[in-house]
Amino acid sequence: MNTRLNICLVKTSLPSYFPEKHNVWNKCSNGVKKICDEVGVNFIEISEIPMNSNEAHKVLKKCKDNNADFILVLHGGFTMGDVALTFAASNFRLGFWSVPEPKRIGDIQLNNFVSLNMSMSIAQKVRDVKKFPIKWFHCSPESKDFQKRLKLTLKSLIALKTLSISRIGLIGGLAMTFYNMEVSITELKSKLGIEVFNHDIHELTDRMSRQPKEKVGIEVSKMLKVAPCDNVSNEQMELSSRAALSLRDIANENNYNALAVSDWPALQEISNMHPGAAFSWLEEIDEIPVASEGDVLGAVTQIIAKSLTGKVGYLLDMTEPDFETGKLLMWHGGGGPLYLANSDGVKWVNHPMIGRGTNEGPIYGTISDLVFKDGPVTVFRVSQNGNSIFQMTSEVKGRNPNGFIGCRGWLEKFQMEDESITLKDLVSTVMYHGIEHHFILIPGNLRDELHELSAWSGMHKLEQKHMKNYVL
Repeated sequence: MNTRLNICLVKTSLPSYFPEKHNVWNKCSNGVKKICDEVGVNFIEISEIPMNSNEAHKVLKKCKDNNADFILVLHGGFTMGDVALTFAASNFRLGFWSVPEPKRIGDIQLNNFVSLNMSMSIAQKVRDVKKFPIKWFHCSPESKDFQKRLKLTLKSLIALKTLSISRIGLIGGLAMTFYNMEVSITELKSKLGIEVFNHDIHELTDRMSRQPKEKVGIEVSKMLKVAPCDNVSNEQMELSSRAALSLRDIANENNYNALAVSDWPALQEISNMHPGAAFSWLEEIDEIPVASEGDVLGAVTQIIAKSLTGKVGYLLDMTEPDFETGKLLMWHGGGGPLYLANSDGVKWVNHPMIGRGTNEGPIYGTISDLVFKDGPVTVFRVSQNGNSIFQMTSEVKGRNPNGFIGCRGWLEKFQMEDESITLKDLVSTVMYHGIEHHFILIPGNLRDELHELSAWSGMHKLEQKHMKNYVL
């Protein structure tokens, strides 16, 4: 299977020497190819220039034969309406493009913006453009605006293609009581192409018991070079190493893009451990996303984050909203990569809740303990069997006290849909839509990328709901 995105450039125009006279074809072809090379996309230029519906159908077949994921229709000169209609009526993801006139006096040379306008208007009549959009471009191939807009499209489509061929390993099923994270595997496959494969929790624990002691010791040494232990026993560090090695083997042997693991209560009952540190280690070193508590859609969201940024995100809860100050603590007492730690660094600690209130106390179940460094972040989640997506942007801002033991950070300055939103409205939005309580936090502002991905995927954007005193 071809895992790289394929983009076909189709040149359209009435018979005219003006596109060639002004070097439209070569400039545009070279410009798109350069962008494709930068982003890592296969570029295919269709040589034929369709001038009627019949010829357009033949070009569409060529695009299909080349496994096109996106067709960019370049209006080099005036393009006939039946050509635009034929492309718009297809099921391909499309872009319609025109370039500025080479001169703005005397005889009009290209007349292609009018053609672009006509094509987009025709598309409204034959295509559900809300569900299957067409992105329009009117700019020269060397312009920064064109490069930015096309790269945005290609990166989002790469993420969707990555999802369409992704495999997720579900180990131990959904964690007990988390009914809100149940997902229809068949609907997810139909919607996004993702495949989910089940593994019994005993496969993990059996693999853990069979890991060679020398190999386990080497992995512990690597973990301790990255972060020190704070009152964690050698036995617990070795169990974390065994879990990491075993999860790595399962992921690599099955070519999984991500894992969703039920981290409690079975692992405490069978192996007397919690795999939070193992999750952190895999995400930091192997860049394998691991969603805790068997959260399949959390794993799906992680795959998107990694595709768009090259980094594994942080799976977190919205843990403590401080309505008085308008700040939100996002936290999780399990896994999470280590790269976003502030200057205080990372340490391995005992899980603060396992064993709490017993005579022994919280003395087992290793996790990473870190506070996020300040900076802009995006928080998002795919929801409702892959049919909707929630997203917001925010900023991490250090605060004292800095939050509960685990991976955490205080957020402020929330935005949704390019508008500022209060913490109360944010919480109202989450509660109104019933968004599952795991969110992926990733550094940077991915607003545009996620809007683009939402449009091409057909995922419904979950909109903000202002908090009211009455029931919404």
